[in-house]
Amino acid sequence: MSGSSAALDVSRETRERLEIYAGLLRKWNPRINLVSKTTLPLLWSRHIEDSAQLWDLAPDAPPVWVDLGSGGGFPGLVIAILASERSPGTRVHLVESDTRKCAFLSTVVRECGVVAEVHPERIESVRPPLADVVSARALAPLPDLLAHAEKLRRPEGICLFPKGETVHKEIADAKRQWNFECSIHPSRTEQKAAIVEIGAFSRV
Repeated sequence: MSGSSAALDVSRETRERLEIYAGLLRKWNPRINLVSKTTLPLLWSRHIEDSAQLWDLAPDAPPVWVDLGSGGGFPGLVIAILASERSPGTRVHLVESDTRKCAFLSTVVRECGVVAEVHPERIESVRPPLADVVSARALAPLPDLLAHAEKLRRPEGICLFPKGETVHKEIADAKRQWNFECSIHPSRTEQKAAIVEIGAFSRV
């Protein structure tokens, strides 16, 4: 059921929070274009379920999760909502330079009653706690994402980057600049998409 929350296996309380989030996004979207208007009918599968699958790839109860270029909150806000029940000790940091989008993110955090910190800053200048997980969705090519993550991740932390059908090309491009091994997890919501998981990495 692409247009509803029925396919997502979560508790009633978490589902209610996600419904509040979805309602706020539909209300705000005409003003600040949080997601493409054409994807709104597929909000649950295209954005919420797509974001939620990252939680299953993360280490158990990661203390700090930093989401870069959070925009409309994918995946960071979805992760914060899941963490509120599954790992209350996890602190999610949402990094977004657009102040209007930050106002939306802060509204959802407040209305859903979840713990997350919104950073209205550019990625280059933000200094949240070092992350156990760094995520970013539809933000930048993989070589640039690693440059951002380099200063934000704990040495033993991981990166989780959802990518589309160009995933293998982006990995090849990144390996010209970075030394790393990665795992490619097929997306559960989009046939040609994948999530790239990267542990240790260093510049070539």
